[in-house]
Amino acid sequence: MKRIVVLISGTGSNLAALLRASSDPSYGAKVVAVVADRPAPGLKWATTCPTHVLALANYPSRADWDRALARTVAQYKPDLVVCAGFMKLLGADFLAAFPGKVINTHPALLPAFPGTHGIGDALAYGVKITGATLFYVDAGVDTGKIIAQVAVPVCEGDTEQTLTARLKKAETEQLVREVGRLSSRA
Repeated sequence: MKRIVVLISGTGSNLAALLRASSDPSYGAKVVAVVADRPAPGLKWATTCPTHVLALANYPSRADWDRALARTVAQYKPDLVVCAGFMKLLGADFLAAFPGKVINTHPALLPAFPGTHGIGDALAYGVKITGATLFYVDAGVDTGKIIAQVAVPVCEGDTEQTLTARLKKAETEQLVREVGRLSSRA
């Protein structure tokens, strides 16, 4: 059984889906801890594993926060660290502690529309197809090696809200499927 630590910042819908999937022993992975960068509402889903809140404001520097985050996650000996709506960039110390083990989701077909405004940028550009990308985190912003992508059509009259809802569903399904697939690898 692969050990997963999930990092969150918000409502935790991806976390909830991973927890549901990992409650089935045949999934091959188990969420063993959840870490948030603030008192995130999504922590409520983590009723079967430890949770931690490491607010950046509580550390003298971003590097100190990054090292504390790495220490907190390391105590759970994760096979995979899943950024599920985690809205902080991970620093060099964290990434060095978990080489090739940190994955993230993004609501666009990378390398197009990286950053925090991917959905709005895609709409402003006028694309007819966007999607969600799952990728390995590296030192860049949404630049890591792509694991999987799923396409989502942009419909006439879409707003950020309507497109976000469809992207979120596709993103969550892809995340759960691919984490299961990654967990089944030897």
